[in-house]
Amino acid sequence: MPFGKYEGYFLIDIPEYYIVWYRNKGFPKGELGEQLALIYELKLNGLEDLIRNIKHKYPKPSK
Repeated sequence: MPFGKYEGYFLIDIPEYYIVWYRNKGFPKGELGEQLALIYELKLNGLEDLIRNIKHKYPKPSK
């Protein structure tokens, strides 16, 4: 997440209530909004583990 309370978090790691709040408020325009909408659908349908498994298999490289 590029800003706000969850700045620096992976979108999949943002709590569901916050994603739902964004959906009710309206997702931002552009790529971030599209990504948040996708995360909403993944969480709604219980598919978070798909992303978590990818994240675990391909960790963020160390600097």
